[in-house]
Amino acid sequence: MFGFGILTGLVALPLIGAAFILVLRGDDEATRGNARWVALLTTLVTFVLALVAWGRFDTGTSAFQLIESKAWFGSGISYKLGVDGISMPFVVLTAFLMPFCILASWTSIHMRVREYFIAFLVLEALMIGVFCSLDLVLFYLFFEGGLIPMFLIIGIWGHDRRIYASLKFFLYTLLGSLLMLLAIMKMYGVAGTTDIEVLLHTPFARSTQIWLFLAFFASFAVKMPMWPVHTWLPDAHVEAPTAGSVILAGILLKMGGYGFLRFSLPMFPEASHYFAPLVFALSVIAIVYTSLVALVQVNMKKLIAYSSIAHMGFVTMGIFTMNQQGIQGAVFLMISHGIISGALFLCVGVVYDRMHSLEIASYGGLVNRMPRYALAFMVFTMANVGLPGTSGFVGEFLTMIAAFEVNTWVALIATLGTILAAAYALFLYRRVVFGVLDKASLKTILDLNTREIVMLVPLIALTLYYGVHPAPILDASQATVDGVVRAVSLPISEHTAALGAPVPATAGQ
Repeated sequence: MFGFGILTGLVALPLIGAAFILVLRGDDEATRGNARWVALLTTLVTFVLALVAWGRFDTGTSAFQLIESKAWFGSGISYKLGVDGISMPFVVLTAFLMPFCILASWTSIHMRVREYFIAFLVLEALMIGVFCSLDLVLFYLFFEGGLIPMFLIIGIWGHDRRIYASLKFFLYTLLGSLLMLLAIMKMYGVAGTTDIEVLLHTPFARSTQIWLFLAFFASFAVKMPMWPVHTWLPDAHVEAPTAGSVILAGILLKMGGYGFLRFSLPMFPEASHYFAPLVFALSVIAIVYTSLVALVQVNMKKLIAYSSIAHMGFVTMGIFTMNQQGIQGAVFLMISHGIISGALFLCVGVVYDRMHSLEIASYGGLVNRMPRYALAFMVFTMANVGLPGTSGFVGEFLTMIAAFEVNTWVALIATLGTILAAAYALFLYRRVVFGVLDKASLKTILDLNTREIVMLVPLIALTLYYGVHPAPILDASQATVDGVVRAVSLPISEHTAALGAPVPATAGQ
């Protein structure tokens, strides 16, 4: 696109769509309708282009592909994009979820409609940029830039406590990332470049790795979020509009896990081994503690938010097993959770649009009036529990097997989290869907309409498809994960050889 490649096209298309909406004049219903259609068509075209990129992707190699590189700031800082077996699935997932966000907002957003869809399209461009960046400075700009549209989405179109939630979200994630910026400056000073491909082959001294790991960890742990820096997420979910919750759970949380896989493990292997016990401890605390907290929630969104934190505990546990099954299981779980959690928030949005309440006690007996909704909600609830035959089972199973090989106690405690997940998920489903339909306000509630069926059916299909055929995601990531596992399991003198490059002298002594 305009002399660049397909990845630049993926970043540029949403921005072009946002520019079209920006030039629309007026605030009448026709203008708002045009903004909706431009946003939907833009996200659909972006998704098609992501599928084209997927079709050109070679799953048999761990090398970066579809690389684009242009001189930028000079002195080792460039505009460089590329994807590998870890980043490509996240690019497709981002492009896949965005049309559902637009559809979810079709009738529920009435104020500043043009600005709302512009914010979402800009957010899509920045999120895709995060997963495609092959330069640390470019990655940081995309990574932090995503805070701005999400801050606006929560703060302007959120619910009653939206200002508090948006400020808390912004401050937590921004403060965590400032240390990462210092680490990037240090890495540039050591290697003389911010090119990620070069940095992957730069063996930093052990003492340097420790500090760099901690700086990156501060950012990624907040983004996931890991316990105890998780408290911003439930507030952000509760106050965000439905589409904001979908993209927050489906994509933004995954940036932390992606960061661990892209930077922490391959660039700081010795530090990763050193801090692995700490990460295991934080992961199992998150799995058990947030599952217990989810059990006592009275707000549907807050319950699902705590469920997401627990699932991210499985992700970090799998990543820091540093073996093939654990890392592949973590990648698969992040993709699966993006689909399932996004769908759960869409299901909550369906009833919220009708009743304008997120309280569990406001519902009950919906199966009597909304059988199609009850069926869809059941599929995603079972997937969230990790029922075999759904995509939620595969990732959790792989991460627990990997953890069992590394530390039996970690796996045992994590298994308790799966039991608690069944408890809080079934508690929510029973209270909302089953029981007697005795509330007068629910006796005229309508079942899923055509737009909502179009939203939920593809998500149901993917949840079941990847539950019985996980190979497309596992095969795509296998070669890249092999390289990460080899690199992180070797001494520093052999580290770069595992990643396919000559071994330079140790830096940062």
